Amino acid sequence: MNPVGVLYSPTRVLFGCDGLPSRLAGRPERRVTLLLDSGVADSVIAATIRRQLTHARLQADVVVLTGAGTLESVLGLADRLAGTELVVGVGGGSLLDQAKLATTLRDNPAARRHLTVPQRTGLLALPPHIVRAVPLVLVPTTLGTGSELSTSACLDYPQGKRLIMGEALLPDVAVLDPAATATLPGELVAEGVLEALCRLINPYVGGHDDQVTEDALVEAIAGRLMTLGHRVGAAVTGAVPDAVPDPVRAEIAKLSGLSHSGWVHQGRSPYSVKGWLVTNELSSVLGVRKMTAVAAFLPVLWQAVADGDTRLGSAPRLARLWERLRVTDLTLPADPVAGARALIGSWGVHHRLEATPEQLAEVARRVVRSWGAGLPMLGGLSAAEVLAMVTDAAAAAKTSVP
Repeated sequence: MNPVGVLYSPTRVLFGCDGLPSRLAGRPERRVTLLLDSGVADSVIAATIRRQLTHARLQADVVVLTGAGTLESVLGLADRLAGTELVVGVGGGSLLDQAKLATTLRDNPAARRHLTVPQRTGLLALPPHIVRAVPLVLVPTTLGTGSELSTSACLDYPQGKRLIMGEALLPDVAVLDPAATATLPGELVAEGVLEALCRLINPYVGGHDDQVTEDALVEAIAGRLMTLGHRVGAAVTGAVPDAVPDPVRAEIAKLSGLSHSGWVHQGRSPYSVKGWLVTNELSSVLGVRKMTAVAAFLPVLWQAVADGDTRLGSAPRLARLWERLRVTDLTLPADPVAGARALIGSWGVHHRLEATPEQLAEVARRVVRSWGAGLPMLGGLSAAEVLAMVTDAAAAAKTSVP
């Protein structure tokens, strides 16, 4: 989901770490907290950022985080940041989201009230008057989430995962450096391409109104992602898997950030991404990676759209977009649904699901509780309809390879 009407990001983007010391040296802050994902704490990029901070004559307090953030842990991190004047976060989407939330919650009673008031909705919106007082620099070590350039963050609550949105979540600086993703497995690079692609495609297909400029932008960015995805797929699925080159990963990172651009989403309904709502819960309940759930569910979603369920999207817009994306590889089927299955397989994206009927029923219950039953996000989809779709996805993906 994306906000409508935000036409630009005030975040300064640095392509590579080389410009970071001069950027930091010119700032007045001296007390720095460096947040490191435990998976990259001993990595080359973490060591590089430490040297950059030293070069800028900044002494950093290092905090290593493990796993996804919860409401309790992020509130604790916000308290731990008391007194710091600048935060630098290095890690995957989960760490970046925790950094964005903790720096927004620190010394901010209004933000805390908004995020701690009991409510069933899965969407929590921070009002415009809430601002982040602590400067924030983010260095992503994964691809696809684009969290370093988005106004949103995901967080685990006792009731399930919540999507938090607000202008306060935009960082001051984002550093995109291929060295940060150098050790990322090829299969996760492929997942990153698919995630950014779906962020563009789902609102495009989910709406019914043509928008000449915005549609052309989506088609151009998505087409470039398709081309890069084919290169990643060839590297991942070859007889001898090969590393994805630095320039390819750097380009994917740029396009992932662009997928959050206000112009791309300008004028589109924020409720046109129902597939994200379902796969978010599917991933949580089954304990699988987000993109595994997305890859399993996407063909089912597109089939429903192609069959004429206008609540889920526009069949003509789906057909038009797929026709324009398919030119990147004409061996893909012309039918969008068959094309989606073939694309996911050719990129080596894992989409195998193992689910019990009870788990799928829990997915449907969570989806409707957080996003439907009087809330506008689901557009009237019932629990029975959601259950039928996730059941179809699980059945089709149960024996899928990879």
